[in-house]
Amino acid sequence: MFEQAFKNIDDVLWKEAGCTTGPDCTEQTSWLLFLKYLNGLEQDKADEAALDGKKYTFILDKPYRSEEWAAPKGKDGQIDHIDELRFRSQTEKHELSHLYEAKIGNLGNAGRNGGEYYTPRPLNDADLAEFVTLQTTSADSPKSWSVDAKAIDPATFDLSVKNPNGGEAVAHRSAEDIMDEIAVLDAESAAVLETIRGLL
Repeated sequence: MFEQAFKNIDDVLWKEAGCTTGPDCTEQTSWLLFLKYLNGLEQDKADEAALDGKKYTFILDKPYRSEEWAAPKGKDGQIDHIDELRFRSQTEKHELSHLYEAKIGNLGNAGRNGGEYYTPRPLNDADLAEFVTLQTTSADSPKSWSVDAKAIDPATFDLSVKNPNGGEAVAHRSAEDIMDEIAVLDAESAAVLETIRGLL
């Protein structure tokens, strides 16, 4: 349903938005999907409020919502590729989740965790539950913070700012240390295999 739209968005990011690497393209796709999801969520809340005779105040002002800059309408009234994506049903959410997970998997960015490999998994309603709660009060937390709109570059609207509540900086291991550990693990695996071979 959305596979072609995903490919079209990738093409635009690579050819027109200046993305030069897979991770960079995936980061931009993440923002587009998040803002698209947020826009749909807020529109639902606005519709519910209207039915009750109330007015809903959107988190983002109109110029910063996805339909205004991520999926603007052309002169012919058509909307860009991002507007082809929808989060209106569980089926649609499942397919978008699957496509995003495949996109991350294609990067080969698996990580080690206790000797096992894992691949990050895209977002769902449960993942965004905390966001939905926090956005009602715009409260800061270890995972959320406020940014002065004047500090955002109006040419790019780059939102990849550092989390000021992120705690202490993490000291990353050197590539040499990681390679040394891999060599040790490989040697241990080889020794285990030789032991098993001797038992056969």
